[in-house]
Amino acid sequence: MRIFVLAACACLLAACGGSAATNDNVTASTSSSSGGSWFWPFGGSTDEVADNAPQLGVNSYLWRATLDTLNFMPLASADPVGGIVISDWYSAPDKPDEHMKVTVYILDRRLRADAVKVSVFRQLRGANGWSDAQVNPDTGIKLENAILSRAREIRLATTPQ
Repeated sequence: MRIFVLAACACLLAACGGSAATNDNVTASTSSSSGGSWFWPFGGSTDEVADNAPQLGVNSYLWRATLDTLNFMPLASADPVGGIVISDWYSAPDKPDEHMKVTVYILDRRLRADAVKVSVFRQLRGANGWSDAQVNPDTGIKLENAILSRAREIRLATTPQ
């Protein structure tokens, strides 16, 4: 049994290796004429990838605007491919018995008003610890509008005139 396991491991290791010439030929034959990467697992052609740079799975203006808008909150998670930004719980200095958490979903690669969805969660501290509380429905809409406004500003600032 040990000999079989060792033989299998040796075969796997041998399969992982290869000459540089073989790898270069594969890369050269599969890369696009624009010099983009030959493999992009999230759709789109390699012609869209410029200068071999990684590409976001979502609109870059909305992504940057989301990070700028939520810069006062600690982030728990940020996924640029999936387009999800999750903040950690944040308490304002003037309201230590209340904290909020924000989740932003970027839904499209285009800069559109319906490409951003914001969910806001709020908790209040009581005698039994933290408990969920109602959130003003306008809070999420105001954050969406702030993100969209910032995205437009970034786009105007980076677009050649």
